[in-house]
Amino acid sequence: MNFLVTGGAGFIGSHVCERLLRDGHRVWAFDDLNDFYNPKIKEQNLREIASSGGDFKFVHGDLTDVGAVNDLFAATKYDQVIHLAARAGVRPSLEQPALYQRVNVEGTVNLLEAARRSGVKKLTIASSSSVYGVNAKVPFGERDPIFSAVSPYAASKLAGEALGHVYHHLYGLDVAMLRFFTVYGPRQRPDLAIHKFTKLIDTGRPIPVFGDGSTARDHTFISDILDGILACTKKEFGFEIFNLGESQSIRLDHLIGLIESALGKKAVIDRQPLQPGDVPITFADISKARELLGYQPQVKVEKGIPLFVDWYRKNRH
Repeated sequence: MNFLVTGGAGFIGSHVCERLLRDGHRVWAFDDLNDFYNPKIKEQNLREIASSGGDFKFVHGDLTDVGAVNDLFAATKYDQVIHLAARAGVRPSLEQPALYQRVNVEGTVNLLEAARRSGVKKLTIASSSSVYGVNAKVPFGERDPIFSAVSPYAASKLAGEALGHVYHHLYGLDVAMLRFFTVYGPRQRPDLAIHKFTKLIDTGRPIPVFGDGSTARDHTFISDILDGILACTKKEFGFEIFNLGESQSIRLDHLIGLIESALGKKAVIDRQPLQPGDVPITFADISKARELLGYQPQVKVEKGIPLFVDWYRKNRH
C-alpha cells in the first residue's frame, strides 16, 4: 500500500516510516523540518529511514500551506494517511497559542480536506493524553468527559479529534484517533523530560524539577506505540478513539532515579514551582485498545529507561 506519514521526519514518525517500509509498503514522509528543535536531528532521522531500504520518498512542506498539501495529494494516490505532524508540547504552546492552533487545527483541516477530495478513506491521527486535562478519574478512559483542557496544545488536540469525527460523520472517512501517553525511546525529542534529564545528568548540569517530584506520568516506549499505530492501519473502525499508553504511572522522582541508575550518575536537582498547563498525573486505561486492537504493551519503564540511555550514549555526539 501507499502510506503518507505527516511528521515523518520526527521522533514517532521516523519509526513509523521504518516499520511500514519493513512491512513492504511504499512510504511518503511529509515534514516542514521546522526549528522547534535542531532540524539536523530530523535530517539524520531521514537518512536512517532511507538507509533502512524500501520505497521511500520525502516531501518537504508545511501543513498550513493549502497549495503544498493539495499538490502532495495530487502527485500520489495514497491508500492510507498516518497524521502525526503537529506543534507539540504544553509549555511552548503557552508562548505561541496562535501557532499551535494554526498548525494543529488549520493544518489538520487542510489534510482532511485533501484526503477527502482525493478519495483516501482511512486515516490514523495522533491526539494526546493532554486532552484529559486535570481528570478526576484515574486511570483515564476514552469515555471520560474531556472539557477541562489546561493548555493551548491540549485544546488544539481536542479540536483535531472533533474534526476527525466531523469528517467521518459527513464524508464516511474511517478515522482512528490515538491519545498518546508520553512517548519515549530512541530518537526522542531533545526537549522532552527523559532525553533532557539524561543529557543534563550525564554532563553534570542541574535538572529543572517542577514541584516536589510527586507528579506522575504514564511513559510509553516507542515500540509499543508503533504496535498500536500499525494495528489501527489493519482494521476499519468508522470512528474510534484509543488510548495508547503503558498503563503504568510513575512519579517524577522515581523516573529520575531510574535515569540516575542507568547512567551511573547522580542528578543535581534545580527545584522550581509547578508550571501552568501541567497536570498532576496521566494514566491510561488501555482496555479498549486491548480489546479492539490487540494492543499489549511490552516495555515497562524500568526496562525502557536503560534502553533509551544505551541509545543516548551511542548517539550523544
